[in-house]
Amino acid sequence: MPFHLHFGEQDLLRCRFAVSPLWETQAAVRTLARPERHGYHLPWLRRIRGAADGIDLRPLWALMPEGGHNPDFFCPPPQGPASTFEEEIALVRGTPVRTARDDIAAALADAPGGPDSPVGRALLKDPARTVQRLADLLEQAWHALVEPDWPRLRALLEADVAYHSRRLAEGGFERLVGELSPRLAWQDATLTIVGMRGDHVRVLGGQGLVLMPSVFSWPDVVSGYEPPWQPAVIYPARGIGGLWTRVADRTPDAVARLLGRVRADVLCALDEPAGTTVLAQRLLLAPSTVSAHLAVLRDAGLLTSRRYGHQVLYERTPLGMALAGSDPDDA
Repeated sequence: MPFHLHFGEQDLLRCRFAVSPLWETQAAVRTLARPERHGYHLPWLRRIRGAADGIDLRPLWALMPEGGHNPDFFCPPPQGPASTFEEEIALVRGTPVRTARDDIAAALADAPGGPDSPVGRALLKDPARTVQRLADLLEQAWHALVEPDWPRLRALLEADVAYHSRRLAEGGFERLVGELSPRLAWQDATLTIVGMRGDHVRVLGGQGLVLMPSVFSWPDVVSGYEPPWQPAVIYPARGIGGLWTRVADRTPDAVARLLGRVRADVLCALDEPAGTTVLAQRLLLAPSTVSAHLAVLRDAGLLTSRRYGHQVLYERTPLGMALAGSDPDDA
């Protein structure tokens, strides 16, 4: 059933993008329990399985009913464009008891047998303690499952934000919506999300909207958040298909012979815009080495660069795309 968000003039002025390590953490926990989401993430799942087995994730899973309400308080929209995990988890720990109790009860009501299960009863018995327990589990999950790969994930998410921010400036909000996901549609100042359970209608009322790309939410588009949180839409980030593959496996031999193996790997690693540090981690090279190759590729007209926040992002020009074997029209 569709989910409708009605916009006013002020809402369009208050739309913003954000990246959330806390959202990715709880979405990673959800991915462990959802086999249909494993396709793109099998290399990651194989690598973290042992670490995941050492964390009792059942209390979190009990509050993640398929297609039902999920508590807003343990993954609230970030207050800034790039909040840290520490900032976000501190907000979780400060959740008012009444808010937590209502949120937990709503999630359990959407899970078969949820309120009457041993886990459900334990979660409802002492909401204040439950908040701290869930925050502890999310923190464990962050350190074990997500933080080791966060530079790579953050680079992909920030590249998505940079790309879609540019598309928003070029074509406006209506065109942007169609590019974020085929599950989103825009008509008569209303954003419609297809595939969520229930037929919801919500008037934003001047709050605006947070747009958040996500690696682990694929293929879903998620929306919601009740007051006091700002409404948000979480959509699949671009480029996750090659997230866990080795760059060397994707570099054509002909390009490697032309440019040299390392320089070709740098060019082919830029399926999405990225900075020097992330490329160095992805390619297992020294940042100085990557920086030197980026400069040569840029001077040759194969790359462009622009500043985004605290870093410089590099991306392929149409000539660079053609040489790397990608279609410039897909950029």
